[in-house]
Amino acid sequence: MSQLTTHILDTSKGLPAEGISVTLFQWKNDEWFHLASKHTNSDGRILDLLEKHLVLNSGSYKLCFETKPYFEKQQIKSFYPYVEIVFLINDASHYHVPLLLNPFGYSTYRGS
Repeated sequence: MSQLTTHILDTSKGLPAEGISVTLFQWKNDEWFHLASKHTNSDGRILDLLEKHLVLNSGSYKLCFETKPYFEKQQIKSFYPYVEIVFLINDASHYHVPLLLNPFGYSTYRGS
């Protein structure tokens, strides 16, 4: 498992959100730099966004979740075409960033 993981739960269904593209960026020198991209698995998780040995430096990061294609595939109208979550890495501990998603809202928190 990598230092940074994520999980998406579609709260309108009570099920994991499979197949959502998630991209990690780092804020550096006043711009966002792409670090990694993956798709959620059948359990709505990405456990290997980064290589296991890689430790992120302290700083600002964001995850961009491409939600529009997920809902379009199900022929569901949605309000947010993507969700961006900006967060801080302060140390080498594990960071889990879950996304609770529905077509017209979302929430997040620092998981474990």
